[in-house]
Amino acid sequence: MTIRYIGLPTGRVRQLQSGAPGDYGRVPERRISDGGGTPCRHCPAHIAAGESYLVLAYRPFAARQPFAETGPIFLHAGPCERAAEGEALPPIAAGTPDYIVRGYGSDDRIVSGTGAVTPTVRIAQRAAELFGRANVGYIHVRSARDNCYPFRIERG
Repeated sequence: MTIRYIGLPTGRVRQLQSGAPGDYGRVPERRISDGGGTPCRHCPAHIAAGESYLVLAYRPFAARQPFAETGPIFLHAGPCERAAEGEALPPIAAGTPDYIVRGYGSDDRIVSGTGAVTPTVRIAQRAAELFGRANVGYIHVRSARDNCYPFRIERG
């Protein structure tokens, strides 16, 4: 089975970088990176020491509903290139030992029993297992430690 890793949509990121509020209705906080542990969720890079970045609440769902989780993310304060979609795990994920991998139905609800803390090296295998279930429409990957949302997985 082919899978595709998908990052944040550039249109929404540009709105946020231009001062639009995050998903809690607050203007993103602006910070200066110390160079450690600040991965931009739009491009596949850590924000370098001395660079400005944004911290905000992000909800990767179109509508508010009981399963529409919101979590913190970091973004470069200025424009950056979106991570390429494809079969390869985004490079930014390589520095983290594990993630929460969870299946969602076409109704944007969590498919019960699909969520699991998964070693990073097993994400593709876990995604293939979940896509073996007819009721899983797509997958979200989240930080197992901070609940940040780095990317979505879809069938290729």
